[in-house]
Amino acid sequence: MAGFITASFAFTTYEPTANPTSTDLTEVKPTLKAEPTAEEKINLLYEEFVTLNANMPSQVSFTYALTGYNKLEAEKKIENNLLTIVDFSLPSTEKRMWILDMDKNEVIYHTYVSHGKNTGGNMATNFSNTPNSLQSSLGFYVTAETYYGKNGLSLFIDGMEKEFNSKARERYVVIHGADYAKEESIKRLGRLGRSYGCPAVPTEVSKEIINTIKGGSALFIYHNSDNYIANSTYLKTQSA
Repeated sequence: MAGFITASFAFTTYEPTANPTSTDLTEVKPTLKAEPTAEEKINLLYEEFVTLNANMPSQVSFTYALTGYNKLEAEKKIENNLLTIVDFSLPSTEKRMWILDMDKNEVIYHTYVSHGKNTGGNMATNFSNTPNSLQSSLGFYVTAETYYGKNGLSLFIDGMEKEFNSKARERYVVIHGADYAKEESIKRLGRLGRSYGCPAVPTEVSKEIINTIKGGSALFIYHNSDNYIANSTYLKTQSA
């Protein structure tokens, strides 16, 4: 990510006298601006994204997503500079998946995404890392390799948070296409259909999305869950 210019210098001018002495000169001292905090940098980046893109995730989810993304970068876990944000605090009737190009500050996809059968109806309320729970899992993931299964082309995602999503691969929580993740399901059911815990996307864009984000990009599944926000190691700021 681009760095920030943090210093500027201000100078005080003066008019020389006929016989200048040391007391006639106003002392010139450089003024150094404080370096922006991590939160201020994220806010500036969000403003730039908003300027360039019509549809954006909320600033809250973006701030959390960037906090974890920066840590994943520092851990050298990011190989594909894309960030996918899924906001499960929104109803399934809204497009709640955004894929961001972090090099160009562009939203390259904005689409529907389903949550798990036992996570809730239209609203997602319950989350789990337990096998056979049929619930979605919150937190940060790194995308891995693809495979072909019963849902066609699918993408493994590896959970980075032991308490919240570390069993994603064991549970076969993957990104795949699904007819029940289409807008037609909303018209028929009043909500999207639900998965067994996978963040399923509409079939017409699933291959494009999977081939775009595979191979080491970041995925953040967000919800305004007090438990997750309080206990995620990727959301905790460094001690002063």
